[in-house]
Amino acid sequence: MINSNDKNESDTFSVIRKILSERIMVLDGAMGTEIQKFKLKDNDYRGEEFKDFPHELGGNNDLLSLTQPHIIREIHCKYLEAGADFIETNTFNGNIFSQADYKMEHLVKRINIESARLAKSACEEYTKKDPSKPRFVCGAVGPTNKTASISPSVERPEARNVFFDELVSGYLEQVEALVEGGIDVILVETVFDSLNCKAALFAIEEFFKTHSPRLPVFVSGTIVDKSGRTLSGQTGEAFYTSVASANLMVFGLNCALGAQEMRPFLQNISKCSECYVSCYPNAGLPNTFGGYDETPEMMAEQIKEFAESGLLNIVGGCCGTSPDHIRAFCKAIEGIAPRTVPTLIPNTTLSGLEPLVFTKELNFVNVGERCNVSGSRRFANLIKANKYEEALSVARQQVEAGAQIIDINMDEGMIDAVAAIQKFLFFIGSEPEISKVPIMLDSSNFAVVEAGLKCVQGKCIVNSISLKVGEELFIEQAKIVKQYGASVVVMAFDENGQATSKEEKVRICYRSYKILTEQVGFYPQDIIFDPNILTIATGLEEHNNYGVEFIEATREIKRLMPLTRVSGGVSNLSFSFRGNEPLREAMHSAFLYYAIAAGMDMGIVNAGALPIYDDIPKDLLKLVEDAILNRTSDATEKLLEYAQANNKAEKASVEVEEWRNKSVSERIAHALVKGITTYIIEDTEEARKTLPSSLSVIEGPLMGGMNIVGDLFGAGKMFLPQVIKSARVMKKAVAHLIPFMEEEKRLKRLEKGSEANESEPENAGVVVLATVKGDVHDIGKNIVGVVLGCNNYKVIDIGVMTPCEKIVEAIISNKADVVGLSGLITPSLDEMIYVASELERLKFKIPLMIGGATTSQIHTAVKISPHYSQPTVHVLDASRSVTVVQSLLDPNNKEVFAEDVSQQYAELREKHYASLKDRKYTSLEKARQQCVKVNWKSIEPVKPTFLGTHVFKEYSLEKLVTKIDWNPFFVTWQLRGKYPNRGYPRIFNDETVGTEAKKLFDDAQSMLKEIVDKKLLNARGVIGFYPANSVNEDIIIYEDDETRSKPIATLFGIRQQNEKETDEPYVAIGDYIAPVSSGVKDYIGLFAVSAGFGLDDMVEKYKKENDDYSSIMAKALADRLAEALAEAVHEDVRREHWAYEKNEQLSNEDLFKIKYKGIRPAPGYPAQPDHTEMKTIWSLMNVNENTSIELTDHMAMLPGAAVCGVYFSHEHAKYFSVGKITREQIESYASRKQITPEEAERWLSSILSYDRLPLAK
Repeated sequence: MINSNDKNESDTFSVIRKILSERIMVLDGAMGTEIQKFKLKDNDYRGEEFKDFPHELGGNNDLLSLTQPHIIREIHCKYLEAGADFIETNTFNGNIFSQADYKMEHLVKRINIESARLAKSACEEYTKKDPSKPRFVCGAVGPTNKTASISPSVERPEARNVFFDELVSGYLEQVEALVEGGIDVILVETVFDSLNCKAALFAIEEFFKTHSPRLPVFVSGTIVDKSGRTLSGQTGEAFYTSVASANLMVFGLNCALGAQEMRPFLQNISKCSECYVSCYPNAGLPNTFGGYDETPEMMAEQIKEFAESGLLNIVGGCCGTSPDHIRAFCKAIEGIAPRTVPTLIPNTTLSGLEPLVFTKELNFVNVGERCNVSGSRRFANLIKANKYEEALSVARQQVEAGAQIIDINMDEGMIDAVAAIQKFLFFIGSEPEISKVPIMLDSSNFAVVEAGLKCVQGKCIVNSISLKVGEELFIEQAKIVKQYGASVVVMAFDENGQATSKEEKVRICYRSYKILTEQVGFYPQDIIFDPNILTIATGLEEHNNYGVEFIEATREIKRLMPLTRVSGGVSNLSFSFRGNEPLREAMHSAFLYYAIAAGMDMGIVNAGALPIYDDIPKDLLKLVEDAILNRTSDATEKLLEYAQANNKAEKASVEVEEWRNKSVSERIAHALVKGITTYIIEDTEEARKTLPSSLSVIEGPLMGGMNIVGDLFGAGKMFLPQVIKSARVMKKAVAHLIPFMEEEKRLKRLEKGSEANESEPENAGVVVLATVKGDVHDIGKNIVGVVLGCNNYKVIDIGVMTPCEKIVEAIISNKADVVGLSGLITPSLDEMIYVASELERLKFKIPLMIGGATTSQIHTAVKISPHYSQPTVHVLDASRSVTVVQSLLDPNNKEVFAEDVSQQYAELREKHYASLKDRKYTSLEKARQQCVKVNWKSIEPVKPTFLGTHVFKEYSLEKLVTKIDWNPFFVTWQLRGKYPNRGYPRIFNDETVGTEAKKLFDDAQSMLKEIVDKKLLNARGVIGFYPANSVNEDIIIYEDDETRSKPIATLFGIRQQNEKETDEPYVAIGDYIAPVSSGVKDYIGLFAVSAGFGLDDMVEKYKKENDDYSSIMAKALADRLAEALAEAVHEDVRREHWAYEKNEQLSNEDLFKIKYKGIRPAPGYPAQPDHTEMKTIWSLMNVNENTSIELTDHMAMLPGAAVCGVYFSHEHAKYFSVGKITREQIESYASRKQITPEEAERWLSSILSYDRLPLAK
């Protein structure tokens, strides 16, 4: 909580914030270590007051605040003298649970009050000495000696030695006494169980409901070992997620580890925490005698590095540290700027033992539905029979099948739901493989929900609350949910009942949203709406549109409240057909296909029983979609007929029989796509016997199947759990092949006679490969691993989502010679930079390889290589990995190779920075003043012949052939003529490439003729025209042409800022549309076209024939036809649809030279480099629904041979390049677009005039 508008805040907040904005603050060191130096005996602890107390009191350090207060105050003063800003009260064990060991529970209040007063008096003394350095008392709230998440008995996993309500009561007593004693800050520290911490935070909130002013709250957790987890099993990031909604001022780590061991976990915390971060480590790990060996100088060096790396806002010491340590820390951090608190993308974030972040890359989130007594007869029977351990297997199967959240519901008349949900959650808490995922507490009885909230240490979801109970109770329940730190599902119900229409769903959800965000204080991203998936095809006409109403309500909810999530119980849709599972599953898959496209983020669904959309039989798919989308009046009757005609058992046996009769390659592909492991070993073995080698099985049928999986996932037709199941099949097959591959390698070595040479190493080198943290894509990395393995390298593949510390550990433990990092998504690039900088900090001397679809040579040279002083090489593809590794490890040539790469990358960096160094930039305001000047009063924009959209399903391929620009075709094939024979058709005359170019062209003509004659490809698209006016860089699109009073969308623009020596204007796309202030009615056009439909079938055919040449040719021609389609449609627009150039007569050469009036720039290209503007095009024209051209989360179009953009009609509209822009414009753009500056920087990283990330020191 960096800034707050809470009027009840104490003055301490603003004082601490001001200091933290200027410097790193310092917390004191260990209390226990200092007490030990006084060598106190039991009598010393007793003092005069407790000399006859009938229990041993030695070791009860908290009691010394009553019996030896001068010692405690002396220790406080030593730390204040050393430079500490904060000192902790001597109350680490000042709670009823810890004091029970000494039979002194009755003294808890007194111990805390006196401890607080002692610390306060010391702080006041030192503040008075130097008012410019105020000192603060942290009321230390320890973890207790109990744990609410872990059973004390191995035999009884459901047992607990303390419960949430008991902890809340104990913590509340301690907090009340500490505040009464005069503390400035509440510090919940050394947390080893997040559920204990949540109880403490709950108690603190309870206290401040009735007391003012509110004090700052700090939380510090303990990572117990190098696994990076707390004692109760959570990662640091998951722990932060569990407590973040408590509006903490500071979050950090302490105890258990020394500074060196704590660093990677502190780094993770620093990245994910949107509050100040603290760190107070032990003086190293305990030695043989339980002491601590790290001197003040040793620790200070490490602390200084933390500070220089931007990880710290507050630093201090824990076990083994002394005033000398604190003095050394103060000196080490002097003059070093504090950590900058990040502003993160406001994603929905949940946690079990691990965090679940709803990033754009996550796609649809499956909520496992089988732990529901109403939905699973087996689960209900197990719970009723008190067979909880068996019931765990249901949850485990859900997670294994890909559920990312587990829904738990115990609402059944014969079950005590409160007792049942608590017991089951305690069982789950003892099963890391289940409790790693977040929990959804599902009940219509709020008492059951609250009972569940008291048992879960992670951040869970409450399912659900709604306005049907009335606004007052709705608010009350919401406040309780928020106090427990959970997200909430809100049903589309109100006082009048369940919403069935789109309008009612949206109205109720928006009303709920306003209450939750404005009155209760919920973050929008913690709100999940369930707009009610209702049953269709019931025979009642009023139910027929329920599917459409949900989908359209979802679309509008996401437009109105974009940070919220939309969920639903998918099985409700098909309830009319219960018992017919194949039909129901098809309905669920088809419904999700459309609902996800509309914005549905998650759903309660059986993750293991969801067919792939493309695999649904076409006749069934049509019937299902007719019903879901309410396209025909007889859809229900036809579905019923289909259900009666297709017996489930017969269908299943026929399906098995059919796919088992296919070729081995097809069977392997089918098994991969379906995630079926049953026959994969025997099919792999059959393939091994028929193909030249074991490697051929991997490179052929196995990778072919995984390519299909990748395509379906990218198209939104497969979900993450299904992909995980596919990967499991792949790995099972590869595992079967490994022994054969090892034998093949042995025989190969034997042939070369190398086996006789005992001095030769067993392998050519050890290579560690990892997909970096945040990325789950490993297919390419797996291929690299196989290729390297076949060339006698020992490959250690440590998997996906790999944190830096695990990569470091693997390098050390395997004595790696080379490390390779892989990633597919853009955020992986930043993670690679971090790993490189960590390898440098830890002084590694091994080469680093970078690869993956999102990486590039220039990015590696400019952004990654400067962080690491050892050879850092970008590897373009798997085929080049062997050459690169050989060069890096060749003892005779590795230095020459490394020097060549270093020189090449230095030149790339030099060119890159030279292009930036001498540039000057004008301010955005000045650039706007010097925009394109147009006398709009003299221009009368031509109104298009229609407003709205026009779809063409099949554009003539014959017409497109004449529009093809062949120059990019030859570039694709890397054929380039030399002047004067550079372009088509002069390239045919080039001495070097002319002959090959002509052969290529002839082959292209032959294939093109086949494509046209047989209609192998389909060209289609959609265009749209809309009333529009501009405001500065942006183009406002209106619903109504006459009044222009209701904007329906905005196309955001970016203005040039490179300072110009002449009077040239600073251009933005908004300059090409009449401004709102002109009063001129102007128009804008949009388009999306593709010539790629059918390409997959062509490529698949060539793949089966092992004809890579024809496959690449088909893709290249599809791309050329797509561009030709864009050109042809633009010509039609100018002459017919918009008709602003009715009499245009231009040759193809003139078209390629852009001699026509108007332009058609595309998002992601020089005039508007932000790819996300494509979303507006897709939304306005319903591109997906109208053309089946899809847009992925990464702004890729499917099919790939597609083009989209914006039409401008005016004479003065010319193509331009925005060039580099400043941070000022990024902030303006982000504000107008309502995204964070960090997200804007991510999408516009290529045009930033500054570095997003600083280079490593």
